Amino acid sequence: MGVRNTIGKYLSNHAETKEDHWDESLNTHYYKTSKDKGLRALEDIIKNSPSYELNAVSAEHGEISMYVKKGKKAFVVATVIMVRPYQTAIDFSVTTESALPFDLGYSSKLIKTLYNELNKHLQLITDKK
Repeated sequence: MGVRNTIGKYLSNHAETKEDHWDESLNTHYYKTSKDKGLRALEDIIKNSPSYELNAVSAEHGEISMYVKKGKKAFVVATVIMVRPYQTAIDFSVTTESALPFDLGYSSKLIKTLYNELNKHLQLITDKK
């Protein structure tokens, strides 16, 4: 099953994070912050990067969407959910625009890049207990 999943990662134009993902780098990340501060950190990353363009922010639903406008084009939706006080989950869903039905793992790499950026702004919780 692992080989099939790995191959599938490269033969798709979509990737998303979730709890207990088979690819550990695509597991949901938890941060020691509130929902509002998590959304604000994402918004700051987007606004301060020439690679991204903010599409919409819904603080009420804890969602922010953006376009990747440099390099390969992609559409990203981030979901920010406070699961308990100062423990906020942030997930990503990325779809790469491509003439082909696959992106050779670009969408997964983009998620890792976004998490690395967030890790510079928010405190990552490595032990959720």
